[in-house]
Amino acid sequence: MKNLFSNIKGDAFGGITAGIVALPLALAFGVSSGLGPEAGLYGAIFISFFAALFGGTATQISGPTAPMTAVSMVIIAGIIAANDGSVEKALPAILTVFLLAGLIQIGLGLMGLGKYIRYIPYPVVSGFMTAIGLIILLTQILPSVGYYPKEDEAFVQKFKPQAEEVILENILKDEVNEGILVLENYEETIKRGTKISSTEILKESQTLAAKEASGTIGALRVLPRALKNINWLELILALGTIFIIYGFKRITKAVPSTLVALIVMSGIAYGFNLGYRPISEIPGGIPVPKLEMFTSFNLANISPYIFTALALSLLGAIDSLLTSVVADNMTKTKHKPNRELIGQGIGNSIASIFGGIPGAGATIRTVVNINSGGKTKLSGMIAGVVLLIIMLALAPVASKIPAAVLAGILITVGIGVMDYKGLRAIPSLPKDISISIFKFFKIKLSSEVLIMLVVLILSTFWDLIYAVGIGLVIASLMFMKKIGDLTAERSDVKSLKEEAWPDEGNFPTNLKEEVFIKHLKGPLFFGSTSEFQALTEQIPKTAKTVILRLGRMQYMDQTGLYAMEDMLQDLKKNDVEVLFVGLLKQPRYMMERIDIIPDFIPNEHIFNDFKSCLQWIKTNVEDKY
Repeated sequence: MKNLFSNIKGDAFGGITAGIVALPLALAFGVSSGLGPEAGLYGAIFISFFAALFGGTATQISGPTAPMTAVSMVIIAGIIAANDGSVEKALPAILTVFLLAGLIQIGLGLMGLGKYIRYIPYPVVSGFMTAIGLIILLTQILPSVGYYPKEDEAFVQKFKPQAEEVILENILKDEVNEGILVLENYEETIKRGTKISSTEILKESQTLAAKEASGTIGALRVLPRALKNINWLELILALGTIFIIYGFKRITKAVPSTLVALIVMSGIAYGFNLGYRPISEIPGGIPVPKLEMFTSFNLANISPYIFTALALSLLGAIDSLLTSVVADNMTKTKHKPNRELIGQGIGNSIASIFGGIPGAGATIRTVVNINSGGKTKLSGMIAGVVLLIIMLALAPVASKIPAAVLAGILITVGIGVMDYKGLRAIPSLPKDISISIFKFFKIKLSSEVLIMLVVLILSTFWDLIYAVGIGLVIASLMFMKKIGDLTAERSDVKSLKEEAWPDEGNFPTNLKEEVFIKHLKGPLFFGSTSEFQALTEQIPKTAKTVILRLGRMQYMDQTGLYAMEDMLQDLKKNDVEVLFVGLLKQPRYMMERIDIIPDFIPNEHIFNDFKSCLQWIKTNVEDKY
């Protein structure tokens, strides 16, 4: 606690500044997530305070971030769709997934896995970050032009037949749950069907219309319709926000341009009573725990989302630890990765209980904190308190912020979060793979670029979480292939006459036809077995003794082990004697486990050096040619 108050003045300035910078982003991320601006504020308040208090990076400012919000948005939309489009019904399940993600982060920290996050390949991270930017851009086009599918009567009208079908299906499901036999009691079904009101059909149609336009594909699907129904006032507010954000940075960076844009454009819209669309109302008062998430907890409903929660927690871990590295470089300190994960997990867990969206370490806010004088955990805690005070005092005012202004802010976030460094490197990376398209068109590109593009495309138009998993698998396979190729290059199968080691100079000339020497250099594992498996075909027919020199084969995995077993079986069938020279500890242990030693290679055929092996050769091998 002594270090906590060692820099009160600097931490106060840093925390207050970071909190103010976080305000517009918290509101925007909350709206974008689908849970409303208060969800973004709650997430920023609790994650900032508790991640700073329990985390392992002194100057880190945490809260909702673009990657975490993009993934959360997909999760929220999916759970809402599974609950008849009702946010109220879906909220307990949504918050439970967020809570699980926080608890998993705590577990990762306690298990000491924080140091392994850095092994995520850069092309996967690059593709993911660029996809996040594209997702934000595409999903904010509609609100920036003032188009909301649920309010487009002609568009909603198209979904009325489907809405009636959905409502009837729900009636039938209810009857099944009540034990009513539909065919025997169809009068009851008809009776319930006649009670369906036009209001219910309209509400269900609006839900289906919103679902049709959700996500990146949905946004692109309804974009032509949106462009025909532009609300010019909303578009001007969004463009004005973007112009101020980029323009004000050219004047000064001492004041956050995002905050300036929020205040100026909201002030113009409200002051001139322009008839704009405000964000949803932000509730005042102290945040209240959403205890219904515990009372309505159902493992059967949550189990499909456990993998999703794991992926969300890993994303938060990567996001936070990357920001921790940035903080370390600026402050010349060293963060504690496992403790940081625990802090982030505690922050996300508490935020979920109060209805907040999950977050992570935020790079821009952390940099602002450090540049403003923040040096200890107190700065992050103050940032959370500042946001709480703003919410309690200014919730009614914040509720008047135009939705288009937040859309404009998010568009700049989407542009900024893309990995331009990775995109610029595409032309200069070595083109090491060739891809054929329909056998007519061939393109060459870098394997790193391929991974990045796969993650980028799948993340943008399919599923963020699966895209990262597929990217990791492809990156791992390509890495294994490269290592295998490099190992194979160092493990060429050559005869003694073509390649001899220094201690083989005295080998009897008259026995060179009878003895074949194989040098194994490097590990024998799944990536290097193809060359090794061809050994039996390269042994001269005159050779009845094979010497395997294994002093440079440091490691053998299970694939290499079975390749060795197959090769020894083939040689034994051909009555070829095999001798081992310089067998190391790990390979010997592996071969003893499946009885290669002594079944195929007796202990008397294993020699510590080539000299003793040569003595055996001179004694036991006859010159037949």
